[in-house]
Amino acid sequence: MYLTRFRVNTARSDARRLLDSPHRMHGAVNASFPTPPSRDGSGPRVLWRVDSDGTSGTLLYIVSPNRPDLTHLVEQAGWPASDEAGWATFAYEDFLAALHPGDTWGFRLTANPVHNVRHEYVKAGERTKRAAHRTPRHQMDWLLKRQEGAGFEIVRKPVERRLLPEGDEHELIVRDQIPLQFRRSPAEPRKDDVQITKVTFDGRLRVTEPDLFRRTLTHGLGKAKAYGCGLMTLAPVRGAE
Repeated sequence: MYLTRFRVNTARSDARRLLDSPHRMHGAVNASFPTPPSRDGSGPRVLWRVDSDGTSGTLLYIVSPNRPDLTHLVEQAGWPASDEAGWATFAYEDFLAALHPGDTWGFRLTANPVHNVRHEYVKAGERTKRAAHRTPRHQMDWLLKRQEGAGFEIVRKPVERRLLPEGDEHELIVRDQIPLQFRRSPAEPRKDDVQITKVTFDGRLRVTEPDLFRRTLTHGLGKAKAYGCGLMTLAPVRGAE
């Protein structure tokens, strides 16, 4: 497994067009692998995420079973400067193997929180419709319901640090809710538009089941993984227990 970080030159208009199109990014990222990873669900898949903030610019993260070659992405998005390497790839296996129960990490996850709804005109037994969670409270609940099966738990706040009587029990915030709609590739059998809502979670977690958690980090969490959702990254936390 490999973790790759690519700093994108957002001063270029073609880079901006690429970053703003999950459909184009999906094709560009998957073209980065001379030997495409298995897509039959038997092994880790390619996960990617675009992060943007005011201090470090725009970063593309990729987790993949094979080492990527991002030369074509450099040609489309450009380096930040001519004397800097455009991307850095790190071996991920040793980091994953070192995860243990009780380890505490800061995390970031961009996901597509959805639920299945049944309209009143839909007959019993017919398929329900997938819909996005729209409020931060429901989006947080979506993640909290999946934490046990994903091998981690969101750290709970001490009572004295909670700002609200309800809805502020965990070290977790939701930001950057972005609704997206775009057309599928002509090669895909379904021609209806893709509609997703991307949400970024920042917080603090504790590892409970390392094997399950490793799978979460390498297989992703939630839907729309092909469009920049599902990748969780970790960062050390000061004062971690």
